[in-house]
Amino acid sequence: MQKIRSTFTISDFIIDELNSVSLELNEKKSHIVEKALSMYLDYIDEKIADKRLDELKFGKEKLIPADEVFKELGI
Repeated sequence: MQKIRSTFTISDFIIDELNSVSLELNEKKSHIVEKALSMYLDYIDEKIADKRLDELKFGKEKLIPADEVFKELGI
């Protein structure tokens, strides 16, 4: 997996916490941030799935049968 450098702004409180955890665990801050973001994105995936299920349940969205999708794609 390729690593990409990125720049963003975070509150000083979060930076202080990150520095503290990094020292305590003797881990690189970038590694901690990457693991934390990965866990958060997994959580968000679950929230999105729940939202989509609710939309189906309340009729805001509809399912398209797989055979229709395959036919449209020529599969």
